[in-house]
Amino acid sequence: MTVTSLPDAAAALREKIANKTALVGIIGLGYVGLPLAEVFAREGFRVLGFDVDSRKPEAIRAGRSYIGDVTDGQLKAQVEAGRIEATTDFSRLSECDAILICVPTPLRKTLDPDISYIEDSIERIKPRLRPGQLVILESTTYPGTTDEVIVPALEKGGLKAGRDFFVAFSPERVDPSNPKYRTDNTPKVVGGYSPACCAVSEALYQGALPHVHVVSSAQAAEMVKLLENTFRLINIGLVNEFALICDKLGLNVWEIIDAAATKPFGFMPFYPGPGLGGHCIPIDPHYLSWKLRSLNFFTRFIDLAAEINRGMPAYVVSKLGLVLNEQGKAIKGTKVLVLGVTYKKDTADTRESPAMDVIEVLEARGAHVSFHDPYVNVYEVGGQQVPYVPLTPETLAAHDVVLIVTDHSSVNYDEVVRHAKLVFDARNATKRVAGERAKVVTL
Repeated sequence: MTVTSLPDAAAALREKIANKTALVGIIGLGYVGLPLAEVFAREGFRVLGFDVDSRKPEAIRAGRSYIGDVTDGQLKAQVEAGRIEATTDFSRLSECDAILICVPTPLRKTLDPDISYIEDSIERIKPRLRPGQLVILESTTYPGTTDEVIVPALEKGGLKAGRDFFVAFSPERVDPSNPKYRTDNTPKVVGGYSPACCAVSEALYQGALPHVHVVSSAQAAEMVKLLENTFRLINIGLVNEFALICDKLGLNVWEIIDAAATKPFGFMPFYPGPGLGGHCIPIDPHYLSWKLRSLNFFTRFIDLAAEINRGMPAYVVSKLGLVLNEQGKAIKGTKVLVLGVTYKKDTADTRESPAMDVIEVLEARGAHVSFHDPYVNVYEVGGQQVPYVPLTPETLAAHDVVLIVTDHSSVNYDEVVRHAKLVFDARNATKRVAGERAKVVTL
């Protein structure tokens, strides 16, 4: 992006970014903030991380990573080089030249946006805001948050956004445990409150990342993230409905998808499952729905897809009940081993995992549920711990059914099928298991 004339404060900040003397502050040292801190530090910036959870700065100081996408070695190298520091002392925000906000943005039970973590971060920044600082929000939110919430709050101290300090939005695009696309090679989208805000935020990200795409405004950048995840929500909802349709027609939905995926154009495969999970897809589209309802516009595709996806845990248990009925059994009293409770494969993240809803429905119908997950050994549903069991031939054989909710790569599915009495595979994890297919029921 070319800006012919920048305010003095912006020009000075761009110079500090160019020679990498700018101090980058990151609020929130979770799955977004810590990898981002490591990338900026690796590229030569000094990074000061902030978190309200004292355990995270303590771990960082010890060079101990608690995020799967950052190794202990990567973190320790930057800490020992003096490029990463972490603290719970938010008064040090005044030292930072750029402040990146990477905090959670959950939904309330009413499906309304909860931006309280963003607002808390802004309240911490306000008394420390000084001329020449850049504030970038990375947390997913509804279109207009940057312009309507962040800028007015920060301007209350008398400084003017776009002249004295700078504000932008850049959506996080983290896909935990993705072996190909990481923070350092995923293109970065950014949009500023003003042309000067765009220019300095673009310069900051270009100093650490190879691909930066600038859009016309902060609101456009906010909308980009919502489009990305709404696209996935709707297509997952579509393929989940296809799973229901194929079940009615006596067809194998996995066979249908694999065959359709052979078309080299005009088709992108999505896969059904026991429900949606994670920090983005089940949540982000509701931010857009909420915003549009305030404008008397109703997002019918989003709402319908969300309804279908929410119904998948109950569908899984219902189909399991039919399978058990054919064997003269009932769900009540059945011993069910839930295999995998994280929201996606090969990660320890359990946020919004469909396993929670599946287990709730199973227990409500009288099943005796235990679980195994190679990444998790303590799991609670409804405030009660679900019994953890090791994955051994003995435990597999001791349960009436093994229900695969998350298809972790490290699990030996040949052994699961060999020793289990019955396998309900909601992820098609057993597709390569050749023998004893009669034991396996798929979605």
